[in-house]
Amino acid sequence: MAPVATPAIVLATLRYGDTSKIVRLATRDLGVQSAIAKGAYRPKSSFGAALQVLSDGQAQLYMKEGRELQTLGAFDLTRLRVELAQDLDRWAAANAMAEVMLRCAPPAPHPAAFDALRNGLDALTLAPRMAVDILALRLLWQLVGVLGFAPSLEACARCGAPLDLRLGLAFSPRDGGALCPACAIGHPVSRLGAEDAEGLRRLVAGDGQLPLLEPKQAAAHRRLLARWVREHLGEGAPLPALEYWQDPHRA
Repeated sequence: MAPVATPAIVLATLRYGDTSKIVRLATRDLGVQSAIAKGAYRPKSSFGAALQVLSDGQAQLYMKEGRELQTLGAFDLTRLRVELAQDLDRWAAANAMAEVMLRCAPPAPHPAAFDALRNGLDALTLAPRMAVDILALRLLWQLVGVLGFAPSLEACARCGAPLDLRLGLAFSPRDGGALCPACAIGHPVSRLGAEDAEGLRRLVAGDGQLPLLEPKQAAAHRRLLARWVREHLGEGAPLPALEYWQDPHRA
């Protein structure tokens, strides 16, 4: 059986036995896959230190139809991304992105999602320190959107009536986005003023400059995004990296 080569990013790892490692990979050509790296912990393993969370490389996978755990033949490292681990906010945001990809992307080819993850990790690595918090919001919203779960902001998610964000908005994760005043009656919603509504639009759309958000505003936006992910992509599974990222008291 010939291996399939594909660009890949390590999303998670788990020790298996004394010498092997199970890795969860986001791949550009095969979707999210689980694979066993046999002998990865042996001193002279060909994998070396390449299989670190968030590392980027070219994976060679031996694929067998109907099998949940594939075999990783090789992983040719291109980026280790050690810079992300040197800053807590960058690391928290990067792991939240990896977790969204791991829990929510299909085990089928999704090149746009892979590119959004890889480009996002690169952007977090290079961003000025003061921009990391707001940039992470944009990158996570972009990944969510690429996966097909962008919220409705320009029209009511229930009745389709056009909305004017200059008047603020009522946001309902359960209903799929912003609601008009009539549809918002009797529904649990998060109320956003005009400034925060425009900020949310720019974060979701990914266009223009990053919005200027005070720490309390940024924390509220993180909580809103985390609720959205839990509602539409989480499927009841625990999302510890996302919860840690959205916690304003992380240290």
